Amino acid sequence: MLKVFALAVGALLVLWIGTGLVIEALFSPKEVRGQMVDLGDRRLRLVCAGPEQAPLVWLEAGAFGFSADFADLQDALAAEGVRSCAYDRAGLGYSDPGPRPRDSAAVVTDLERLMAAARINEPVVLLGHSMGGQHVRLFATRHPERVAGIVLVDAATPEAVQIPLVRRFVTTFGSLSQGSAVAISLGLAKPLFFLGDRIGLAGPAVREKQAAFVSGRHARNAANEAAHWLESAAMARAAGGLDPAWPVAVVTAGAAADSNGAWGRARLAPVEASDHGSYAAVPAAGHATILSHAHNSEIVAAVKRVIAAGGERRGSVPPTR
Repeated sequence: MLKVFALAVGALLVLWIGTGLVIEALFSPKEVRGQMVDLGDRRLRLVCAGPEQAPLVWLEAGAFGFSADFADLQDALAAEGVRSCAYDRAGLGYSDPGPRPRDSAAVVTDLERLMAAARINEPVVLLGHSMGGQHVRLFATRHPERVAGIVLVDAATPEAVQIPLVRRFVTTFGSLSQGSAVAISLGLAKPLFFLGDRIGLAGPAVREKQAAFVSGRHARNAANEAAHWLESAAMARAAGGLDPAWPVAVVTAGAAADSNGAWGRARLAPVEASDHGSYAAVPAAGHATILSHAHNSEIVAAVKRVIAAGGERRGSVPPTR
């Protein structure tokens, strides 16, 4: 009886995974948006949109995220005449894997190489979503001359993980990410292909999100990033704070941040530390859906405020000779 049960379970697993493989083969994107940029030893996918004009907005995705997360936002920014670039970090989406560990130091080193290879030399507005906020912080402090402004979208700050509750969440998230990466690598998530877009995107990026959701390679590399979240936060804190002269905008999902609580103060701290800070909340949005076409108008407005403040700041500084 036990043998029959085991055979039945095995047959169901084969059917489950087989069905998922068929779905994946039928609905995965047949073409890759953007371009593959050669770094010499490997390639990273870069997706840019909007007119050729400065300043450029550079988009850094959160945990398990990649360039597809920003597809709706890039369309919205382009409609306002703003150019933006998003990319897939090493091993995520369509980019080749990179050396481990995948902590903020590795991410920022790749970012430096990608910008150089893509000939992006001008100062940029750095926009980070979720865990991407930590990568933005480290890049900014390493390269202050490359910063035209900063936008943090429901982003984690390096200081926030020092709050005990947040630290426990990050630790638990890292452990769960490892387990989910194993399950996804075994093909168990394949039939769940259509659940992959939790942002609410429009257009071809939906299929990219769905394909990444069931990709073992994507899951393993994203889980490695999540496992080093605390170390990455420590790196960003050690590198120093944001320059008060940089325009900073913070946009959060859900109810407005409560400055009386530790979590709320951590979220608002970048705004309060800036001479040109602004804050907006999107009550109807969730942590992921804030990037969608339905909810990203406040992000677009924040980007425009930062660009305008940056222009005013540069105009007030006498030219060097």
